[in-house]
Parts: sequence; C-alpha cells; structure tokens
Amino acid sequence: MSVPVYLASLGETRARERTVTENVSPHGARVISKRSWRSGEEALIGPLTGEFPQVGIVVYSRRKNGGGRFCLGVEFLDRSVKWENYSVQSVGRLRPLRRGGKET
Repeated sequence: MSVPVYLASLGETRARERTVTENVSPHGARVISKRSWRSGEEALIGPLTGEFPQVGIVVYSRRKNGGGRFCLGVEFLDRSVKWENYSVQSVGRLRPLRRGGKET
C-alpha cells in the first residue's frame, strides 16, 4: 500500500521530506527517502493528514535501483499503525476534485 508521508530524523525534525511508503504492515513500513540512513537511526513518519507521527527504528537502508533514492525498512516498536486510514485513496478524498478529475 502506498501512503504519502512526511519522513524526518528524530534528531532533525525540521529537515523533513515529503515521500511515500512502498509497503506497510501494522508494525513497520518500507519508505522511500532522498538520503541514506543508518541502521538503528530513529525516524519520524507522519501521514500528510496531520496525524501524530510515529517513531520508528531504521532496520535497513538500501539504494533504490537506478537513482539517488533509498528504501528504508522502518520498524515501529511502541504500537501498531492502521495504515488504511492514511492510504492514497483516503488522503485523496481530503481534496475536492475539479471538473476533469484533477485535484484542486
């Protein structure tokens, strides 16, 4: 499931990036990032809907095929996440569509 999220290092929350997940589970996510992360680094992942961000631990960081992006495996230790509340379809409903099906 692809979910639009904000991703930031717990140490530098102001340097957040807007990105998406590639895969999710109740206890973690595979997230795309512009930079390489260290295993064990703490990440904040928050849905674009403004919900409270989750703190996760980076399990792995691998270069994505053909580019300067990275895939992060992030595990949530404190609680499980109900990703269906933040799916692309749910977030898309937050913005009304203009004629022709384009977001406003």
